[in-house]
Amino acid sequence: MSHLYLDESLDLARVAPGDHVELTGDEARHAVTVARVRPGERIAIGDGRGILVHGVVTSTGARALVLEAAEIVREKAPATRITLVQALAKGDRDELAVQAATELGVDAVVPWAATRSMSRWEGPKAEKGRQRWAAIVREAVKQSLRSRLPEVAPVATTAELPDRLAGARILLLEPTAATALTVVRPDGRDLAFVVGPEGGIAPGELDRLIAAGAEPVRLGASVLRTSTAGPAAIAVLSVALGRW
Repeated sequence: MSHLYLDESLDLARVAPGDHVELTGDEARHAVTVARVRPGERIAIGDGRGILVHGVVTSTGARALVLEAAEIVREKAPATRITLVQALAKGDRDELAVQAATELGVDAVVPWAATRSMSRWEGPKAEKGRQRWAAIVREAVKQSLRSRLPEVAPVATTAELPDRLAGARILLLEPTAATALTVVRPDGRDLAFVVGPEGGIAPGELDRLIAAGAEPVRLGASVLRTSTAGPAAIAVLSVALGRW
């Protein structure tokens, strides 16, 4: 299996088999000095926008390596995008959710400052937290050999969510909901899953989001942790969407 390295500044659209692609900067340094990639090894280089170039490394330097392209994979953007709205949670539970959701194919992530969130991103901490999640997403993309890099949006309040998710079908993961997620069928709109924190979504937030058009759905009889609910929902809908 190839190891994947990302460089969003690369223009891979015109690369053909036999061409040489140069990877530079921190990503190349990590490949050469940390992962110890050497000439003759097979790796992949991606632009994060749907193109992966697989090939064999022909040369390496301290902060550069050159790949001879053998196979170019061009993947179209999904017809139905999936967004995970993940409530901020204590410990690393929200980060675990973001990591797993990325591996499972989520297309965008929105950090949510829910009423019952124990963790708070305020002031400079807000951008620092977003960057932390973006780094987790990037590493998960590389681990899972995905061609597209999901965007991590700035943290949103409950009041901001309807505008942030305008045009999408919003599904609230709520254990007491009457509708099971397994009976939901895609209708052509993008999908957004809203996952609450450890204490669940507050009643006032449920009312506000439902009034904005969100649909409460349940995953099953058991109550999942905030770290597993979103990824589980993505897995269910990936079958309905034909992704799996």
